[in-house]
Amino acid sequence: MEEIRENKMEEETKTKSGFAALVGRPNVGKSTLMNRLIGQKIAITSNKPQTTRNRIQTVYTDERGQIVFLDTPGIHQAKNRLGEFMVEAAERTLKEADLVMWLVEPVTYIGAGEQHILEKLQEVKTPVILVMNKCDTVSKENLLKAIDVYRKAYSFAEVVPVSAFDGTNTDTLMDVLFQYMKEGPMFYDEDTVTDQPMREIAAELIREKALRCLSDEVPHGIAVTIERMEERKDGIFDIDANIICEKDSHKGIIIGKGGQMLKKIGTQARRSIEEMVEAQVNLKLWVKVRKEWRDSDMYLKSFGYRSER
Repeated sequence: MEEIRENKMEEETKTKSGFAALVGRPNVGKSTLMNRLIGQKIAITSNKPQTTRNRIQTVYTDERGQIVFLDTPGIHQAKNRLGEFMVEAAERTLKEADLVMWLVEPVTYIGAGEQHILEKLQEVKTPVILVMNKCDTVSKENLLKAIDVYRKAYSFAEVVPVSAFDGTNTDTLMDVLFQYMKEGPMFYDEDTVTDQPMREIAAELIREKALRCLSDEVPHGIAVTIERMEERKDGIFDIDANIICEKDSHKGIIIGKGGQMLKKIGTQARRSIEEMVEAQVNLKLWVKVRKEWRDSDMYLKSFGYRSER
């Protein structure tokens, strides 16, 4: 009888765990969806493509178990070493995950970018879930037509329409993800939300505000480095950061007339960082020019873009 009771307790405490990769073209909402699923903002978002540059790991834990989400850079045609790094990170993640979530928009044609991803998916042996994002932007009829087009192109384990923006069907998506996870131990403590160091998240928040504030010709050529991040005895954080750009003309745009643009970026970034650290932040920003840094292996490594190959 005691043995039966022990076995029952063991069954009740079994949890599921695994790694779920989010892949897709740039700007389809991968980071927005990941933030929505974990209930907290970790990955930066903007209306400009190729926002995510490194693979970002976030962790979701509940009574069912733990899912580690791998948010990848958008798969695209690389035009420089930074682009190559981003595509390598995304394609490597495809092979490492236990489950792949392919985010697409609800359209009735499969473009060249999606065709390229389809070719990459043919090489993976893990289950692929088609996540049709932005379902709130089309009628039910057109949504079903879009789903039908994709179903004919690939044998998906599941198809789940969602809206990362307003949360539609995201609970259903989580249920589906746990169905495909195997029994196993937790990879992280239950209160862990990301493996990203606080300095990296702070740098990304600054870059996000720059992406949102600056004109279209500048964002792809910027990086952010944290030179100093220290907490005082009174709990205030002092952060010194550099915004890196490729051209002197871009430096002028980032600083703005009378320093107004840099002040705007700094104010917005400071507020977001204060929300993250739950403390007052003293943020100082500088702008530096590093010509053609996106094609320099030395600069890419120094700015945190390190290949894991």
